[in-house]
Amino acid sequence: AYVTIPRVSPRGDGTRVRIAFSVMTIACVVQLTAQTKAPAAPSFESIYERGVQMNSTLKTLTARFTETTTSELLTRPLIPHGTIAVERPSRIVLHYQDPDARDVLIDGDLLTMSWPARRIREVTNIATINRRIQRYFVETSPERLRDSFNIAVQTDHDRPRSIRLSMVPRRKQIREGLSGLDLWIDETSLMLSAMKMTFPNGDTKLMVLDEVVPNPPIDPSVFSAAK
Repeated sequence: AYVTIPRVSPRGDGTRVRIAFSVMTIACVVQLTAQTKAPAAPSFESIYERGVQMNSTLKTLTARFTETTTSELLTRPLIPHGTIAVERPSRIVLHYQDPDARDVLIDGDLLTMSWPARRIREVTNIATINRRIQRYFVETSPERLRDSFNIAVQTDHDRPRSIRLSMVPRRKQIREGLSGLDLWIDETSLMLSAMKMTFPNGDTKLMVLDEVVPNPPIDPSVFSAAK
């Protein structure tokens, strides 16, 4: 599934929008693809249908991640590591562990970004983004998605035993915020294993997930951001 993105402005609020969208996309894609049975001849419609059917069984999820960000403004990619936890319906947290400890927490309509080493702690209302994500991730269909995106499903030789789902926006409004989304679903674990977002300016963000655990008990204290 996919989502329309609000236009990202060149100011600081645009950065927060991109962060919020990135975190919510990760969470929603994980939910939608978790416990999906890989069909013998993969198609977007079959993956989508099976994901929707099984999605109701997913209540929580944890994983480790490696995030790689590329940009013309960077001399080399940024590659932090950390953990992610999801508790449906509306709590997601990313705890970055290196090179600097920082947290990105979404609890309902509030996004909290805490970066102690830089003395940053910001709370942003993301109700509009949340509504759009719910609309396009949950209240949608394969037909509507194909109206908005060119979609391709294939095996990926660079990631053995994975199904790659590539979505390229067809609508101008979407292309203003995102030029492509690639998802990799592991054929063995049947879980989302990686996601790559490509932005119009050429920046990319690749999130690779490891040690994915569906429905574990999660201590409430996990969903917090450093003060």
